[in-house]
Amino acid sequence: MKAPNTFTITEAAQWLADGSGTSVELTRFCLAAAKAQPELNVFITLAEAEALAAAAASDARRAAGKSLSLLDGVPYVAKDSYCTAGIRTTAGSKMLDDFVPTYDAEVVARLAAAGAVLLGKTNMDQFGHGGSTENSGYGPSKNPWDKTRVPGGSSGGCAVALAANMCIFAIGEDTGGSIRQPASFTNTTGLKVTYGRVSRWGSIAYASSLDTMGPMTKSVEDAALVLAVIAGHDAKDATSSKQSTDDYVAATHSDPSPLKIGLPIEFFAEGVDPEIAAKVKAAAQRLEAAGHTLVEVSIPVVAHAISCYYIIAWAEASSNLARFDGIHFGHSILKEASRDGVEPASLYEVYAASRSAGFSAETKRRIMLGTYVLSAGYYDAFYRKALKVRTAIVRGFAEAFTQADVLLTPVSPVLPFVIGEKSADPLAMYMADILTAPINPAGVPSLALPAGLIERAGVTLPVGMQLIGPQFAESRLLALGAQYQRLDPIYQQQPTL
Repeated sequence: MKAPNTFTITEAAQWLADGSGTSVELTRFCLAAAKAQPELNVFITLAEAEALAAAAASDARRAAGKSLSLLDGVPYVAKDSYCTAGIRTTAGSKMLDDFVPTYDAEVVARLAAAGAVLLGKTNMDQFGHGGSTENSGYGPSKNPWDKTRVPGGSSGGCAVALAANMCIFAIGEDTGGSIRQPASFTNTTGLKVTYGRVSRWGSIAYASSLDTMGPMTKSVEDAALVLAVIAGHDAKDATSSKQSTDDYVAATHSDPSPLKIGLPIEFFAEGVDPEIAAKVKAAAQRLEAAGHTLVEVSIPVVAHAISCYYIIAWAEASSNLARFDGIHFGHSILKEASRDGVEPASLYEVYAASRSAGFSAETKRRIMLGTYVLSAGYYDAFYRKALKVRTAIVRGFAEAFTQADVLLTPVSPVLPFVIGEKSADPLAMYMADILTAPINPAGVPSLALPAGLIERAGVTLPVGMQLIGPQFAESRLLALGAQYQRLDPIYQQQPTL
């Protein structure tokens, strides 16, 4: 029999339901896997006692015939950007090293109401600022396919936990590819939802108009199971959509009607690794053989998307991070000054010293650039122009969806890169988001799933593809993604640990 920690949600739910094992046993298997692989640096906070208590409560409910859902008793991890009552939440930053929230983020609360067991909080790029999980105050996470390489970011810890079977599913966050790129780099599945589909309440914001919350899983069917629990309107989130949810799980159980699948030429252009492009086109041909139609489309405005994305993201990051001043929130030199008997000379000194010590170099860079593009004399030249480009991006994708039902593209232009390879070149790091960043300004959903494996430099590395749909078309993407995974079981491949 498979080790229980390698189960999908469906397998774990069946294992629990038929009495083959308990939630406490399943949780212990996951915790053991986490403790056995400390070098992967997955967890910022491992909530072992809380997880075992939640698992025991689930077992008691099941014994009384009062199981809450298919997720009841199933262990998961959350990116450390989600507030969790009584469990430290750092957003990957020493600025929040000792922050313990008094409430749960809405997504965490909904999973708790479904009986899911939170194992702990996973590593991430500080405040979501990065695409490799190297920009963490707690050190880089490592890709289990090759421990010299990054797992992607900023939700890299979630992806590693899944790939290394330290959990059954994970909850990530995607601002410009932070769910999809780590999924691509680790042969897992990740869903970036339509903006407003899942509540953002209680998640520490990076860029408020771009952030989306979503599942990271071992299969497309699992992504649907999690989305069914976390999706829907939340009155506490002013950006939460009131549009009704679909039956996401049912969508994965049968093949969709024949679809027009668009291949945008801009996503296969120069700069995309030819082997990655070939793998994704081969996946497209597999879908074509299953009865779908492939069409070539063009979205010329995406050439400007990466610039648009970063200007908006930096500006919103600058605004959102202003609250971490060492007085209201965050690391403060006042504690050190009190201990050492030194009085700060001024309020400015408290701000400057606290923020200098608490924020990483990359976060400081984004704050400064964001402040610059919002400043007098530059607002119109940069930020306002970026908003106009964003409108053009929305229209560009809308036009593409008059020609195709779904778009199919690579997730990343490059394979997982070596730790430290891009650290000294911020522009090279930013350009790794070139195929994922356009989706967030457009506000549309995108499902990342495995497309194949490539041998490179003596190691086997995963390749991901993304299915992109119109707003609120998650069911369509999940149906097509599940069909693909029935055609190609490459998603079942796991790294040798």
